[in-house]
Amino acid sequence: MEADVLVVDDSAAIRKILQRVLRQTGMAINTIHEAGDGQEALEILKVMRPALVLTDINMPKMDGLQFLAAVKSSESWRDIPVVMITTEGGEAKVGEAVKLGAAGYVRKPFTADQIKEKLAGILEPSLPL
Repeated sequence: MEADVLVVDDSAAIRKILQRVLRQTGMAINTIHEAGDGQEALEILKVMRPALVLTDINMPKMDGLQFLAAVKSSESWRDIPVVMITTEGGEAKVGEAVKLGAAGYVRKPFTADQIKEKLAGILEPSLPL
């Protein structure tokens, strides 16, 4: 069964790269939706339910940590796995993301293999590889 994915990043170029990388993993992905920040992503969640969200941490309006907190505090969305994509070198923000309920994180720059490896453990039952 194919699943929808939501990619959240303020950089259109990074969103396109993530789309291409997700397609390269060979996972059964139906549609990849895009949002430019956490607020836009929350609006998308109101009308569709992805099997997975990949989100940047550093974004304007609503950053990835604020978005993650909103998702995990919602009865409707808390079980959606959220993977953080970050340039953060420090462990503080990554640690905060894990405490908030992130399913994992991948540091930029990333490869298709790194994304596939990270998602395999998270989505195995719901999103076939």
